[in-house]
Amino acid sequence: MIFTAGQIAGILEGELEGNPDIPVHKLAKIEEGEQGSLTFLANPKYTSHIYTTKASITIVNKDFVPDQNLATTLIKVDDAYKSFSKLLEYYNQVKNNKMGIENPVFMSDSAAYGKGLYLGAFSYLGNNVRLGDDVKIYPNVYIGDNVTMGNNVIVFAGAKIYSETVIGNNCVVHSGAVVGADGFGFAPNDEGVFSKIPQTGNVILEDNVDVGAGTTIDRATLGSTVLRQGVKLDNQIQIAHNVEIGEHTVIAAQTGVAGSTKIGKNCMIGGQVGIVGHITIGDRVKIQAQSGIGRNVKDDEVLQGSPALNYGDYNKSYVHFKNLTKIENRINELEKKMDSE
Repeated sequence: MIFTAGQIAGILEGELEGNPDIPVHKLAKIEEGEQGSLTFLANPKYTSHIYTTKASITIVNKDFVPDQNLATTLIKVDDAYKSFSKLLEYYNQVKNNKMGIENPVFMSDSAAYGKGLYLGAFSYLGNNVRLGDDVKIYPNVYIGDNVTMGNNVIVFAGAKIYSETVIGNNCVVHSGAVVGADGFGFAPNDEGVFSKIPQTGNVILEDNVDVGAGTTIDRATLGSTVLRQGVKLDNQIQIAHNVEIGEHTVIAAQTGVAGSTKIGKNCMIGGQVGIVGHITIGDRVKIQAQSGIGRNVKDDEVLQGSPALNYGDYNKSYVHFKNLTKIENRINELEKKMDSE
């Protein structure tokens, strides 16, 4: 896609200084800008690069005044960083605005969809699937029976949406994600052989939920596994059956949440965190990377370690952890002195 400086200034409602007809077709860091690229300057630390960048267009704050000659066309805005983010969002909307049904696909006669559908090649839509407006289904996606999706949903290539799943408006499911697979439910008999417990529930993703690549969200045994509105999941996360995650909670990669745990709203959970099942985590909780959570957590706690401790207590204790050998040696020396007296 090619945009001119004039078009971009119009989108951002910015002031143009330079050639309005100069085109760009890609984005770049200011220090790596090339002809035909667009960049931005928001952090004063990078100001020197604006005089050497080869980027065709640079977005800057309105208060920027160059003290050397520039080779780049400027677009001046109130906040360069926010304007660049807005432009990225606009770019993604244009890039993802695919429409039409490619061939071959399979769509059940009982499936229904709204306007603006894009259905990529080799996709499968099962019985009684219901899709809202402007849904984009990329190639090789499987959508099982009785799945419903709201408006402006994007499901990227290779994702699998199992039967009965409910997805709200403005959700994104990235490649390789599996939503609605069976929960890990098995019961041993007297001989120690495990028999499968049927998983008859579903998964509900409310509005504005993002599911990262390779992430798996299991259906409930009974009822629903629920991600409330605004939840953001990174790549390669495991959410087990009957878990509930509160509004606007974000979880980083390789975290695992065991069954029936309830996580509150506005929580921030770092990468590789392990959370046991059947506990409750409060609102606004922050959990540092690689922590292990094995107990209920109150609102506003900040945790680190495995098993996790209060963040402040952990940092104080860590001073002693790394000195354990020295402390042991000192104790041994003291014991020897006491024995010799």
